[in-house]
Amino acid sequence: MDLDYTRAEQDFRAEVRRWLTENGPGPLPSMDTPEGFAAHRAWEARLAGERLSVVSWPREYGGRGASLIEWLIFEEEYWAAGAPPRVTQNGIFLLAPTLMRFGTDEQRARWLPRMARADDVWAQAWSEPEAGSDLAALTARAEPVPGGWRLYGQKTWSSRAAYAGHGFGLFRTSGARHHGLTYFLFPLDDVTVRPIAQLDGLPGFAELFFDGVFVPDELVLGEVGQGWRIAMATTSSERGLALRSPGRFLATADRLVALARDSGDDALLDRAARCWVEAEAYRLHTYGTARRLMSGAELGPAASLGKVFWSELDLRMHGLAMELLGEEAGRTSWLDGFLFALAGPIYAGTNEIQRNIVAERVLGLPR
Repeated sequence: MDLDYTRAEQDFRAEVRRWLTENGPGPLPSMDTPEGFAAHRAWEARLAGERLSVVSWPREYGGRGASLIEWLIFEEEYWAAGAPPRVTQNGIFLLAPTLMRFGTDEQRARWLPRMARADDVWAQAWSEPEAGSDLAALTARAEPVPGGWRLYGQKTWSSRAAYAGHGFGLFRTSGARHHGLTYFLFPLDDVTVRPIAQLDGLPGFAELFFDGVFVPDELVLGEVGQGWRIAMATTSSERGLALRSPGRFLATADRLVALARDSGDDALLDRAARCWVEAEAYRLHTYGTARRLMSGAELGPAASLGKVFWSELDLRMHGLAMELLGEEAGRTSWLDGFLFALAGPIYAGTNEIQRNIVAERVLGLPR
């Protein structure tokens, strides 16, 4: 793999770095508060005004038509600048790639520009009380009615749902386990939303209750009964390239090494350096993945490899920071990062399930 950047890629990096240096918003309130949610949307609208919110999207949807390599460059600069997490991540990183692949021209034109500007923030509605890692066991259903469908049932652990305006998820439209699922987009206006407090007491998730919510036919994504296949494309984005770019972990590793260097403890500094090497390895692996995708390859089940790696690396880095800081950790942003990192091996499919996928579908081992 060629590791050299082209002149255009170097110029793009310089442009992004300069703009973030001049326009970065500084610390924002948590997006899991009303004021923080609004502040994050306003920040992402500013990014959109420079066509920096979704640089790899086509220009007609608000992007620059940049390559995946340029997107990775943007992400490195974004996180290195200390810019805030993306409140639109469910939409721009998970739903958008699925819309681009399976949506109609009308759906793409309707939803993608609004996502890019943070006009619409989307909640991910996969899990149910009895269907988490085994998504095909879901029981929330959709019943056909003239002009559309009525949705019934419950979703839980729906990220961003406390404040989002729209959601996406699977509902059962027939009895077949995998082939009886359909992928729906839906407004949250008529859905009962019950926020779920996280460890920090803020509602990063919510339960959703559907009691005959009407969804018109044009909000079905893909074909009726093909929701499982479409959802697997979404989870591939979630576990693989899109949701957790290397830039996030490179920035954390840099901060961790600086923290360990200040401690004067050589053993802890060695562990921090190992984390930095692993973050750099993930960067190089992801650049290789991007090159393959740009050549027409599919990510497929190999996405599970990356998901296990980055989630466990994130937890190791933040756990080491807790050791380094001791009682001081509670007065730093490292604690919030540690609490979030605890969820990494669970969300986007538990790491136990991901290891099964790698064993069976990547390595070809027997069940």
